Order: sequence, then C-alpha cells, then structure tokens
Amino acid sequence: MGSALLVWRHWVAPWREVERLVSQIAQGENPDTFIVEGAVPARRIALALENVSKHQQELDHKISEGAFGIQTIFRAMQDGLLVVDADRRVTLVNETLRQLFGLREISLGANLLETIRDATLDQLIAETLRTGQARHGELVLPNPRDNSTRRLELSAVPMKNDRSEVNGAVVLFHDISQLKQLDQIRSDFVANVSHELRTPLSILHGYIETLRDSPKTSREELARILQIMERHSKRLALLVDDLLILAQLESANPNVQLGEVRVAELFGNVVRDWEKKFAEKGLKVTVELPEELPVVRGDETRLQEVLYNLLDNAVKYSAKHGEIRLQAKRRGGEVAFAVSDTGVGIGKDDLPRIFERFYRVDKARSRALGGTGLGLAIVKHIAQLHGGRVEAESEIGHGTTIRVMIPMDGSSERDAPVTES
Repeated sequence: MGSALLVWRHWVAPWREVERLVSQIAQGENPDTFIVEGAVPARRIALALENVSKHQQELDHKISEGAFGIQTIFRAMQDGLLVVDADRRVTLVNETLRQLFGLREISLGANLLETIRDATLDQLIAETLRTGQARHGELVLPNPRDNSTRRLELSAVPMKNDRSEVNGAVVLFHDISQLKQLDQIRSDFVANVSHELRTPLSILHGYIETLRDSPKTSREELARILQIMERHSKRLALLVDDLLILAQLESANPNVQLGEVRVAELFGNVVRDWEKKFAEKGLKVTVELPEELPVVRGDETRLQEVLYNLLDNAVKYSAKHGEIRLQAKRRGGEVAFAVSDTGVGIGKDDLPRIFERFYRVDKARSRALGGTGLGLAIVKHIAQLHGGRVEAESEIGHGTTIRVMIPMDGSSERDAPVTES
C-alpha cells in the first residue's frame, strides 16, 4: 500500500499536473502555479511550460498592441480606406468609408459591387487588379444631409505577394469637395473682377479715343465727357480699394488690432461722418443704444469699416425721406450691431447670398448706384476675424436689417471659423 502511494505521488500525480498545465496553456489560460511535486522530469517540463507560457503572453501582448495600433490609425484616418482581395471581395474597411457611403455595416468577405453599388469604383479596382498598376479617379456621391454632392478622389494601389502576383488592392477615398468648391469660387472671383474692371475701362478707353480723334470737341461736350470719365475712374478706384481690403482680410496676416471699443463713441463718430449723405436724401437717422452697453474688444477701425459699408447700402437703397436705424444690444456673450433701412428690401431667394463677393440682387441698379459688390463680403470677413458672424433680415418693400455679432471676450481671427464666399 505504501509503495503504491509513493508511485502515485512521484510518477502519476506529477504527470497529471503537467497534463493540466498543457491543457490550460492551450486554452489561453494563465495557470496559477507551475510548481509540480514529484519526479524530476515532470518538474523540468513544468518549468519549461512556464517559460513557454510567458513567451506566449509576450507574443499575445505584442499582437494585441499591434492590432490596437492599426485599428487606432484606421479610426483616426480622415480618408476612407478599402481593401479587397483578388476576387474583389471586401477584406478591410474603416469607419470613414462607412460614413462616406452611408453604410451601417459592411460584411467582410462580401462582394464589392453588392456592398458598394458603384460601377465606377468597381471598374477602377478591376483595372488595378488586371494591370497591377496604380489607378486614380474621381467619384461623385450625393450628400443627403443638404442635397449637395461630394467629390472623392480615388487612389487604388495593387497588393502583391512574394511572387509579385496581384492578390488584392488598397483604395483610398479623399474628399476633395471643399477644394473643388474653392477652385470654383476662385474662378468665379477672377471672372467677376475681370467683368467689373472691363466695363469702366472700356468706357474710359472709348472716350479717350473720342477725344483723340475729335480735337475740336465743344466745351460743353468736353465737360460732359470728362464728368463721365471722372465717375468711372472713381468707380475703378473704389473697386481696387475694396479688392485690396478683401485681400488683406483673407491673408495670413489680416492685421487686426484688438483693443477696447466703446460702442456709443463708435456709433456717434460714424453718424457724424455720414451726416452730409443723410441730409442729401433727407433721411431720418435713429440711434438706439442701451444705457449700460458693455465695452467690446475689437479693432475699432475695422468695426467702423463695417458700419460704413452697412450705411452705404442703407443710404443707396433707401428712398428720399426714408429712415435708417442703428442699434447695438447685448446678446449673451455677444454684442449685436444692426443697421436697418426702409428701402426696397431683398427677396427670400437672394437673401442667403448677399454676403457673397460680387453678388447683386439688382445688378443694373447696383452698378448705377456705384456699388462694387464687395461691401457685405468685407463686413462678413471682418466679423469672422473677430470671431463673430452676420445675419440678414429683409422683405420686399419693407427694408432690410443687417446684424453683425461680435464676441465680448475678444476672440481673435485665429479662433474665428473663416469661410470662403
């Protein structure tokens, strides 16, 4: 009986412990102890299993870290990522791709064309897999949020194995919608500037030729021609000045000098500067300011420019003996400047676009009144450089109100969400 117990303890029990350790390691578990009593070979194997287990844990940790790092990179990517195999079956996607195509889930291993129903994408990838060469293209997707479209730049790169055989492709989707929009804005801007400059230059050129070819022009006719030339030269000067102001506001260094601005003094100075123009049309001017209006931190010269541009429009589009109202009031952490008139008003279809450069509601009338089409665009940019924003209210036949909201905390142009227009 004693010898049987001894055999059990030294030979049978240790190997059963070894078997238990092997089973736990195989199942990915971490044994509490690797100590085995009994035969020396069993103890040695248990010690070796401990080393194997530690090495396995280190490998698992490294793999986990690598997988976590890859997933983190994929999630952080602003570009969409798609990986397919040689049969054009999806093997990897990131969250950005799902959002771009509005897909809740993409099953790995699914057919590409059945998952993302776009023939252009499928053809691009098929060409990449067939030729083994990188391919580039563009894709236009509908954006259901605002009924607009998104333009995506596609870059498909083949994947190859050790034998240089193509076994899949990696596709990147880069959203270039904003770049395309900016290109269009720049193109429109150049076209508009060219048009605005061409008209007065053509008129000046025509009258210069007239004077050169008709040296005996009467004094009355000469006076009339010179008056027209002077009017168009002033229009050119105003346009160039506004273009220079707009260029500076949109530059990397807009030179905004922030300081304390007392709104009552600002409004008072502006109204005094415009007294003569108000009187010419017999306009009634009302200034409405609360008694305790906080000091605004901003660039006084730029804010004065805002009011000048708003008043310029208000005076131009007001009938004789109309009314203009200047207001300033606190709105939470902002001070709202407002200029209202009782002029012709703006239609609801035109109202959202009045802050665009060169946009005119009535082009013929605007040019006749001497506007450059840049005043409200300048107002918007100055507001944004102060961290503020603009609003407009209007109704045909009942006048227009333009509001400029300026934060009281002195947010600079670095904090402002500047947008192109």
